[in-house]
Amino acid sequence: MTVLRWVPVVSLLAWVWLVCCHGFFWRTDQRLPSRRPPARWPAVAVVVPARDEAGVLPLSLPGLLAQRYPGEARVVLVDDHSTDGTGALARELGAAGGLPLTVAVPPPLPDGWTGKLWALRHGVALAGPVEYLLLTDADIAHGPDSLAELVAAAEQHGLDLVSQMARLRVATGWERLIVPAFVYFFAQLYPFRWSNRPGARTAAAAGGCSLVRREALERAGGVAAIRGAVIDDVSLARAVKRSGGRTWLGLAEQVDSVRPYPGLAPLWRMVSRSAYAQLRHSPVLLLGTVAGLALVYLVPPVAAVGGAVAGWPGVAAAGALAWALMAGTFVPMLRYYRLPVAGAVLLPFTALLYLLMTVDSAVQHWRGRGAAWKGRTYSRPQEG
Repeated sequence: MTVLRWVPVVSLLAWVWLVCCHGFFWRTDQRLPSRRPPARWPAVAVVVPARDEAGVLPLSLPGLLAQRYPGEARVVLVDDHSTDGTGALARELGAAGGLPLTVAVPPPLPDGWTGKLWALRHGVALAGPVEYLLLTDADIAHGPDSLAELVAAAEQHGLDLVSQMARLRVATGWERLIVPAFVYFFAQLYPFRWSNRPGARTAAAAGGCSLVRREALERAGGVAAIRGAVIDDVSLARAVKRSGGRTWLGLAEQVDSVRPYPGLAPLWRMVSRSAYAQLRHSPVLLLGTVAGLALVYLVPPVAAVGGAVAGWPGVAAAGALAWALMAGTFVPMLRYYRLPVAGAVLLPFTALLYLLMTVDSAVQHWRGRGAAWKGRTYSRPQEG
């Protein structure tokens, strides 16, 4: 019993360290850095990989085509062998005007590549002699000045990769419960401040919106360098940073995901498809992650309630303080998503769901199903 009484204290100490010494991951102030119009606007190509995206294209593609970019810009949408008329719909939307649009279909998917990265490689090849490439997903809606602001920030600060974490949809109850925590946990894994620091080992990006210098991408080995990566955004940032490039990641203000997640099942698939890949398919890392999540997120409420019921005031106090620190760090993310801050007390329950999603990801991998997405399964994804 003495050992059990010390567990909440360890959890509390872990939260003190996370709050003070882990890159201030919980703050949401990493936004696009200050920028001014460059003397010359470089040429840009926007590359959009799309597979069965007819449901979201009318909400996203018109915004890309309507970008107010002072320089030369074009959009290349790669229809990754869709079965829902994605390519035809894109051409129809492009006929309404705006930036020049090219719709192409890549060759059949070769071994060792994920579908998205094979489509990106094809789009990059079709982009022509441009200085920047904006790699963005088909479900991402951009404000009219999004491209210009990304380029201006990259030019002013000498950045080789500028990435923004799109604001995800939080319309349903499950979205409100799980989506803010998704971004919160991502920032905990890859503190934005550390990732944005030149020379730091941490490197991360958000695949939905990443502007990269073509020269930096080629120096990093091109898309082929990460051809088998399921977590392609982080892999891209690592490749660019390892090759000497400067990267930046922050929260978006006019870049939004329009993909709906109407229930728990699609949100579960979104997380579980890549969770075990994030752990490098290591049973040891899986056990450590499960133990860490339990210690940091589950012990505090159990100790606070159980200690109070059992008449252990020290246990209850340690659990309550840890729970309060946890909830306090989640409040800025809830405010970013314009959600009631009272929901911060539910973070332990959400963390339990993420723990189960991670275990399920490993189980699916062991069953040979790997990372399944859009009708494809990648049993053993690699970075290439």
